[in-house]
Amino acid sequence: MSENVSPLPSPDVASGVWHLDPAQSSVEFQVPHFYGLMTVKGHFDRYEGTLDLSASPAVELVIDADSVDSNQSKRDKHLRSADFFDVANHPQVRFNADAATLEGETLKAHGILHAAGEQIPLDVDATVTPDGDQLELEASAPADHRQLGMLWSPLGIVRSPSKLIVRGRLVRAEDEE
Repeated sequence: MSENVSPLPSPDVASGVWHLDPAQSSVEFQVPHFYGLMTVKGHFDRYEGTLDLSASPAVELVIDADSVDSNQSKRDKHLRSADFFDVANHPQVRFNADAATLEGETLKAHGILHAAGEQIPLDVDATVTPDGDQLELEASAPADHRQLGMLWSPLGIVRSPSKLIVRGRLVRAEDEE
């Protein structure tokens, strides 16, 4: 005899405030290097993200630039320098999108990426999938780091664009307490 079990309702992505759960998420980057033959990968350890489709900004991600980690301490020190993130003068990397559209599980956001005292427009494509009472998120965007003043590249070995990636879980604001 089968039991009549009703599935859990899917969360309504379009309503409420959702926060990126750092315990279940990652903010990463990938940069073509050595003339595009290799890829330098890294992540940031400290960040906060919010999704609220009824607010402005609809999408916000704030990253502590000093938390950059490429698994090589000498490179990380260089990434924190004025050649790249200039964390002494610009401690945060920030992405803000005033509006975002959601069609099915596809989220598109157009916003501004602020880093190292510069800013560039950025288009983010994401998949937002309900999973129980949380949302699974996979977002990525190409960004030309040269437009952010990150020009260091002896002999042109660092290529553009960089790829920014956010993966993880969004939880409702009231569920975090």
